[in-house]
Amino acid sequence: MASSDRGTSTLQGWHALQTLWRGDQRSVIQGLPHSQLAPAWQLLLLGDGSPTRHLQLLTGEPTAVDVIEMAPIADQDDGAPPPIRAIAGPRLRRQVWLRTASGQRLAYATSWWTQQRVDAYLRDRAQPIWANLADLRTELYRDIQGVEYGDSAALSEAFGQTGPFWGRYYLFWHQGQPLTLIYEVFSPAIATYLGPSTPQPVV
Repeated sequence: MASSDRGTSTLQGWHALQTLWRGDQRSVIQGLPHSQLAPAWQLLLLGDGSPTRHLQLLTGEPTAVDVIEMAPIADQDDGAPPPIRAIAGPRLRRQVWLRTASGQRLAYATSWWTQQRVDAYLRDRAQPIWANLADLRTELYRDIQGVEYGDSAALSEAFGQTGPFWGRYYLFWHQGQPLTLIYEVFSPAIATYLGPSTPQPVV
């Protein structure tokens, strides 16, 4: 559920991390100490590439999307990160699992859209956002606003992995206008492909 430090919205139902640490845009631009987050994980979390494309390249399998929800939330901030204010209301919230074609869940994502614009960009709602926008040849700027490290009982159960987890949130810009706010959390199972997210102590 949305964590209590994100605002006073009465809406519930998406999985925000209970943050142990949060970094702002300065942390994103500068990068984190390698003792805090391994370089390969920084490429995934702090880089401006498509996570669905990255996951496909890492696993060698197509990245599939399981849509959990697409729900109108009116003008509520929904307990979302502060950049939600850049997305005009009324808004629609979309929640998905990102997984391999064989079924391994690797990430969770929530996105918020202006309700009147979502159909123009998500023509196939069962496909990843990246695939929809690529089909439209949409030029985008991924503006990463923050990175988080924290726990979530719901995500622990869904991933079959114990936390804490790494996550991030960012705005997509198109033609000078904010298109959507996206919040992503990655499963520790990605360590199979990237190695540990934090360096292991020397014994």
